Amino acid sequence: MHNGAKVINRLEITFITTFVNMFEVKEIQDTDLVQNPVIAQMSKMSHEQILFCNDNSTGLKAIIAVHNTVLGPALGGTRMWMYNNEMEALNDVLRLSRGMTYKNAISGLNLGGGKAVIIGDSHSMKSEALMRRFGKFVNSLGGKYITAEDVGISTTDMTYVNMETNHVVGLPGKSGDPSPVTAQGVYMGMKACAKEQFGTDSLEGKKVAVQGVGHVGEYLVQSLLKEGAIVSVTDAYEPTLKKIAKSYNVNIVGLDEIYDLDMDIYAPCALGATVNDETLNRLKCSIIAGAANNQLQDELKHGVEVMKKGIIYAPDYVLNAGGVINCFSEVKGLSHDWVKDKANDIYNTIGSIVKRSKEENVPAYQIANKIAEERIESIGKVKLPL
Repeated sequence: MHNGAKVINRLEITFITTFVNMFEVKEIQDTDLVQNPVIAQMSKMSHEQILFCNDNSTGLKAIIAVHNTVLGPALGGTRMWMYNNEMEALNDVLRLSRGMTYKNAISGLNLGGGKAVIIGDSHSMKSEALMRRFGKFVNSLGGKYITAEDVGISTTDMTYVNMETNHVVGLPGKSGDPSPVTAQGVYMGMKACAKEQFGTDSLEGKKVAVQGVGHVGEYLVQSLLKEGAIVSVTDAYEPTLKKIAKSYNVNIVGLDEIYDLDMDIYAPCALGATVNDETLNRLKCSIIAGAANNQLQDELKHGVEVMKKGIIYAPDYVLNAGGVINCFSEVKGLSHDWVKDKANDIYNTIGSIVKRSKEENVPAYQIANKIAEERIESIGKVKLPL
């Protein structure tokens, strides 16, 4: 090794696409995924860039995915989770970052889509050093990616990240914890679904099953109980369940038991893919509306099956956009009143989507995707050189 050479614990893979073919889901052969599991997945979902992050001294193992930056820098939270393996983490960050592109676009925000995942137990493996090291990797992208908190991450963690980069939002004293705004948007979108399904947007007396009562889920439970809903909850983390049971008048159920409840509304508020072949045969609900990302395990299949069962599905990235709206306000210096009005307007956006879905007999997620794609494509044309 020649003098001055450095060993850098970083693998950066870039795959650039244009907005013209950005939404084309390419056919990928099984052999391609085996031989080229990263590039093939990027090509399939049209990602621009993936940054793999490793630091042995702090134990950091993370992946940052930038899906699309046509509308602006890619903004999306950082999630810390004990994935079973690296491919599971990669698949999650690719799907989540793509969802952020659509979320930001349909919300009328001039932001692209990105996301980050840190592989590890957020309850035992986090440290100031780990989060600050992660901040250095975020900073290495030069503002192409802006991070914020997500599952397993707190505003305190973000202050550590902020010590190493300015490309972070959701900080204390600024826009702060986005969870209350996310919950407000989910609550308003849920009411819009109720209006379409039941003829009234009142949730009084409605039986709502909330899966996951972390930051967002707890705020949602508060709003539901305030309106008089009958709420059942579950969570994978036992201390959280004990806290909720002590603080609120809710029915505590098991992780698997929740799918068999007699309910009007299923509200997944933890990790995704809980609407799948198995659960769809068990769910007894008229509405699926929650804060989790990627709720449909297979959009093409389960989006259609949900509609055939007469269940109204609120596209998750539209419903849970309150958090990114809150973060955008910090980037642009917008007021809290602007944030509140924008989150409440999710009622109208969801209402329009589910109404069109019924009228056109098209899955709700396809209606939402089309609206988002049309905005990105039109703005992409504006940005072409003269």
